[in-house]
Amino acid sequence: MSRPMRRGAVAPVPTRELTASSADGARIHVEVHGPDGAPAVVLAHGWTCSTRFWDAQIGELASDHRVIAYDQRGHGGSPVVGPEGYSTDALADDLEAVLSATLEPGERAVIAGHSMGGMTVMAAARRAALREHAAAVLLCSTGSSRLMAESRVVPLRPGAVRDRMTHAILGASAPLGPVTPLSRRVLKYATMGPGSAPDRVDTCARIVHACPTRARVAWGHVLADIDLDAGVRELRVPTAVIAGTEDRLTPPVHARALAAALPDCLGVTMLTGTGHMTPVEAPEAVTAKIRELVAAYVPAGANGANGGAGQGSSDGMAEKEDVA
Repeated sequence: MSRPMRRGAVAPVPTRELTASSADGARIHVEVHGPDGAPAVVLAHGWTCSTRFWDAQIGELASDHRVIAYDQRGHGGSPVVGPEGYSTDALADDLEAVLSATLEPGERAVIAGHSMGGMTVMAAARRAALREHAAAVLLCSTGSSRLMAESRVVPLRPGAVRDRMTHAILGASAPLGPVTPLSRRVLKYATMGPGSAPDRVDTCARIVHACPTRARVAWGHVLADIDLDAGVRELRVPTAVIAGTEDRLTPPVHARALAAALPDCLGVTMLTGTGHMTPVEAPEAVTAKIRELVAAYVPAGANGANGGAGQGSSDGMAEKEDVA
């Protein structure tokens, strides 16, 4: 499957690629970057994206981390599945399959999820594989429920009309077609901050437009009614939250709700002027937060059942909010 990115950009070359088999037999494409034995990071991308969405993080981290990135089912190199194969349980199944296929028993990793990738982590909060392998979590530009009610993509007052229009946008079945100046402007308005650099807008547009229509529509319907509030309360690992102040898809109200509900929240970092696509719009800030979590919770050479466990206690940090 195609994996477009910014013209002239060179995608990181994985050390190896593999296919993880999910609970229902879905094949999940996985890339591993960086040296064996290095502290592990697992990256889960969002709706309509692919592993290419994390290129900036992979490029910076792979020199001294083992970076595991995978394509959500129906995205990138993971084939589209049948209509029954799209659900929050499927998201959790796929993450479990990736963790089991790439990490040694008891090995801990920092797991970062953007948008639907963050929802994947919430959906898997009770799963044995996540509890075994998650040393810490980073939730980027995501929410656990009320996505329609809180979305600001449609510039109308909150209410039934706005909800219906937002639902129609998420479930629109028309192909996106080629990237054009108009489509870039629409994508920038809906998903990125007003000051986003043109090359980063182009990168996001090419990734999003490469998503198969069937997968985009199927996952759009799942997101429209998603409710993972219970999963947030069960995510009992140190968890940091990043959000953009100009995010129309998952506005900052979601980040604050997550911080209030998480059992072990390390605080919220608000990125001023940034929209929904934080790993592409503000790659340095997202990468730095991942490094910070690895340093605190997955010390080098500490792989194994107790690797990183109990490091860097977050007591008293739930009320913290940083603005960058």
